[in-house]
Amino acid sequence: MDSTPVLQANAAATLDRWHRMIAAADLSHLPELLHPQAVFRSPMAFKPYEGASMVSLILNTVLKVFEDFRYHRQLASADGLDVVLEFSARVGDRELKGIDMIRFDESGRIIDFEVMVRPMSGLQALGAEMGRRLATR
Repeated sequence: MDSTPVLQANAAATLDRWHRMIAAADLSHLPELLHPQAVFRSPMAFKPYEGASMVSLILNTVLKVFEDFRYHRQLASADGLDVVLEFSARVGDRELKGIDMIRFDESGRIIDFEVMVRPMSGLQALGAEMGRRLATR
């Protein structure tokens, strides 16, 4: 008997849409997946970014910053409402690895999206490029 945790059906459906959007490099429908009070927790900032429009702006920008982005594995929580996605990408000549930690509500909307990145040189390159692109916002 397999006891590996799996996502709840609504969360799994949202995650499937997320993966399809990432594969297409098109997050134009991301707002449909976000709870209005969604929160983004950046590896560069102490304070979280709040609200679906801000989360969408950040994730749309980072998708443009990352090169050769791909997911490698995913782990679900026992309650089926959290997933951890391991990824790799490049920013300029800096390679990085990271994880996306995503929490869903019961209806499958993303309520919390937290990112962790290593090594420091990759995080610094990401932070510098995100800062440059979002400076006017």
